[in-house]
Amino acid sequence: MAIGEWKAFLIPYEQAVEELKVKFRSIRKEYRRKNEYSPIEFVTGRVKEISSILEKANKFNIPLDRIDYEIEDIAGIRVMCQFVDDIEKVVEIIRGRKDMQILYEKDYITNVKESGYRSYHVIIKYPVNMADGEKDILAEFQIRTLAMNFWATIEHSLNYKYKHEIPDNIKLKLKNAGDAAFQLDGQMLEIKDEIKDAQKLFEVKSSLVSDIMNNILTLSSMGKFSEAKRYQAQLNKLIEEGEVFELTNLLRNIEKVLEMYK
Repeated sequence: MAIGEWKAFLIPYEQAVEELKVKFRSIRKEYRRKNEYSPIEFVTGRVKEISSILEKANKFNIPLDRIDYEIEDIAGIRVMCQFVDDIEKVVEIIRGRKDMQILYEKDYITNVKESGYRSYHVIIKYPVNMADGEKDILAEFQIRTLAMNFWATIEHSLNYKYKHEIPDNIKLKLKNAGDAAFQLDGQMLEIKDEIKDAQKLFEVKSSLVSDIMNNILTLSSMGKFSEAKRYQAQLNKLIEEGEVFELTNLLRNIEKVLEMYK
């Protein structure tokens, strides 16, 4: 295929990646809006480079007129999770969707690869509405923890450097690092509730600080500089070590002053 043909060929994959990123980021926002814990930490996506597509087609003897049927990861979505048990929750979300069809799943967490690679893959068929009609494409979800993703990124870089012939001594160290990362995931899971509580507290405090700052700015815009300065000083003392109830009280006090001036 000429470069122009390749660009046309990849358009539906690019559209699919953008749509899927938006959809799964929206799921995360929905959890947050309901003040619920989200199993999705963040979402990324990419369309495979032409050189990588050709390399894979050559490796598996896939004819060019069959790559859209036989290469399943031209469109790739990566969903990152904080904890190992979040991965199954994300998989359940994908299984429950009506806008895509799961073709099969590959569990490299239970069945870890010899290299130490861990991730959960879901291969889907996804319909994309193009100008000339609907087109079904294959796409791959990779669901993994942040620790798994860190390891996989390092492995990818080493494979690129050594052209998939990583020396045995580095392979061993990489495998050990993968096992250590998985142990870290396990330890984090043991204190998941404490971590979630700490994150929730941080979010509440951040929201209060933001509301207080907005009200202080409103006071300044009304010309009440002495009051704004006084409340700013109180806020500065509370930002680092202040409790939620102290920030809440400060916010209420500023709101009362604003009401009085209005």
